[in-house]
Amino acid sequence: MIVVRARRAVIEGAERPAAVLVEGERIEAVLPFDAAVDAPEVVLAADEVLLPGLVDTHVHVNEPGRTEWEGFATATRAAAAGGVTTIVDMPLNALPPTVDVAALEIKRKAADGQCAVDVGFWGGAVPGNAGELRALHEAGVFGVKCFLLDSGVPEFPPLLGQDLTTALRAVAEFDGLMIVHAEDGDLVRDAAGRRYLDFVASRPPAAEDSAIAGLLAAARETGARVHVVHLSSADALPQLAAVRAEGVRVTVETCPHYLALTAEEVPDGDTRFKCCPPVREAGNRDALWQGLADGTIDLVVSDHSPCTADLKRLESGDFGQAWGGIASLQVGLPVVWTEARRRGHGLAEVVTWMAERPAALVGLSLKGRIAAGQDADLTVFAPDATFVVGRLHHRNPITPYAGRELYGQVRRTWLRGAPVEEQEPPRGRLLRREDLR
Repeated sequence: MIVVRARRAVIEGAERPAAVLVEGERIEAVLPFDAAVDAPEVVLAADEVLLPGLVDTHVHVNEPGRTEWEGFATATRAAAAGGVTTIVDMPLNALPPTVDVAALEIKRKAADGQCAVDVGFWGGAVPGNAGELRALHEAGVFGVKCFLLDSGVPEFPPLLGQDLTTALRAVAEFDGLMIVHAEDGDLVRDAAGRRYLDFVASRPPAAEDSAIAGLLAAARETGARVHVVHLSSADALPQLAAVRAEGVRVTVETCPHYLALTAEEVPDGDTRFKCCPPVREAGNRDALWQGLADGTIDLVVSDHSPCTADLKRLESGDFGQAWGGIASLQVGLPVVWTEARRRGHGLAEVVTWMAERPAALVGLSLKGRIAAGQDADLTVFAPDATFVVGRLHHRNPITPYAGRELYGQVRRTWLRGAPVEEQEPPRGRLLRREDLR
């Protein structure tokens, strides 16, 4: 048993002093700061805040098959260094993609014994595998992901037209969750060259808005629960709010890069900034922040999607040829906090967006909050300290945040009651959906 005392801790949506009593892997009690406890103590410094470990439900680990891009050992070390204690791995970019139970078991075997944080898995929905979705659900995935346009890898084709409806009906039968990359391929065009604004124009907001409209119509028809991943277009917010008010079960995420970066600041040829959908203009960024503030956007996750340096085409700077993905797992919290504090948002709101709601999305009932009975996943965060983004644990630490000064240092992370840096071998668990109900 230990007790962690903090003059500032984010608990039940607010900051307050607390003493968090940890027994084994769980939080035994949340007590007043000066409560008498017969246990070893950890006392946070005056500039530190105790947060629950963050939950990142959008991470591309890529192992096995493309482990040279990223892997479970490196990704989970980066997560822990960034205050993230639980990730959920995406079903594509690894080989084989997680589109059936056999592929899921291959991925679980690859991850076993390597993970510094707890790891869950998404399944994948592709043409022809609607009959596999229930089995994936029963095998413990937290939901299934589909694309509405080319995914960028040939082994994970998109669901179009009737294929999408068929998959949604299958998911609705067991009340599962379909998460969706929503861009309309008919409104996306090829864009070659170094000029960033040409790339942005090739994937206009209308492509997202159109795909989301089609998804929402299909969700209304089938009754399926759907989640829009990495929303970039703020123009889609009104329709999302409207159908939610009608009772359509839809949730929405955005990502640190859409909240912190702007198209106007991206240098031509700097392909570290390429992602799909793209980082848009400053006015769009401001509207996404408003969507977070009013609750239309539910949560913020990284969409950590790294690759090797050669695939970023850094030498040519050709946005058309470069891999689209931003590596940010380790720095997501300070990136969001830096912009949030500038806009008057508090740490409690950031915790809601990056811990509590991602956990709720996938039913991780023991994660994302500091409360009795929860897993003792804790992050020590110094919100007023600054640092310059330098060394990262990502296998390929290529990021648009390199050299950027950010607010907020993650100083220590506990996973289920033990400091991550003291865990050898790593003790991250491989999570199944039914484990944490």
